[in-house]
Amino acid sequence: MESLSAEHYPDWDLVISWVCVVESGSMSDAANRLGITQGGVSQRIKALENLLDTTLLDRASRPARPTAAGRRLFERSTELLRNVDQMVESVRNVTRAKRTVVRLGAIDSFAAMIGPILTRALAGSAHQIRLWSGITPNLDAQLEARQLDVAVTMNGYSRVPEIRRLRLFSEPYFVVLPKAFDMDRFTTLTDLSKHLQFVRYSARSINGQQVDAYLSSQAEYIERTCEFDATDPLLSLVAAGLGFALTTPLCLWQSRHYVPDVRVVPLSSFSRFGRPSSELHRSFYIAYRENELGSLPASLYELFRNTFERQVAHDIAGALSLDPKTVFSLDGDDDKPANIQA
Repeated sequence: MESLSAEHYPDWDLVISWVCVVESGSMSDAANRLGITQGGVSQRIKALENLLDTTLLDRASRPARPTAAGRRLFERSTELLRNVDQMVESVRNVTRAKRTVVRLGAIDSFAAMIGPILTRALAGSAHQIRLWSGITPNLDAQLEARQLDVAVTMNGYSRVPEIRRLRLFSEPYFVVLPKAFDMDRFTTLTDLSKHLQFVRYSARSINGQQVDAYLSSQAEYIERTCEFDATDPLLSLVAAGLGFALTTPLCLWQSRHYVPDVRVVPLSSFSRFGRPSSELHRSFYIAYRENELGSLPASLYELFRNTFERQVAHDIAGALSLDPKTVFSLDGDDDKPANIQA
């Protein structure tokens, strides 16, 4: 590799000053952003021009505008600064991994279930987990902003190339009715909604988006009335006999204090044109940046899948009078985590 000499490269102050000048549109505004005098900014730009042996500002125009070389420098500088930010965060994450503090985010229903399991599984290990909960869009944004190290969400697609997502399992949606409500005479969900209001998840949640898309595909046109982000208020209305909902076993388990007052039936109990309604499922994915957490993502992946298959499915099925095999599906993930290891 060719030897490097610092004298051939501008220092960071010069590069940052140039980016500020172009973004601000004036020397004075750039000076305010940088906390130095306007003369100091001017000296930095002149030093940068001397170093690069080119003119960066067309000073004959009012206000001064970047030359073609100046625009090219601005484009490459902003890209360089973004890469530097990523480098700094990556190095910091290695340090965090050595400190064994890992920030794990999960959607509310998953976090409520996995908290005690994680605590027991990691007792005595080198890892410390900080568990946060929320809805999928917020968690994905936090992962992309490096405010989380690992996230469990319902999003299987990454906008950031270095973030990898592995499918953990899927679970079906069920129709949840008040315990004493007789639905035998109803065929479609639309027909049911004429006698009992439909309580929805809000459209900003992934649950709500999935249910809305399902109803549309099934030609079920149900008036929008009550909407909630969370399962607890949704089930409170169902348990009080004020409506019905579409939700999943894990959501029901999160709000299981309402289970004695509700009735859980499969979507196939309803029909359209003489055929049982099709099923609807939601899938969970574990997301993380590759090569930053060592073997921890593989360990979490196996822990979550094994726990839900061997323990959680049976607990939930027993409480809801369901077959454990219908609660979660771990099939369909061909991307085994053999190459998760750093």
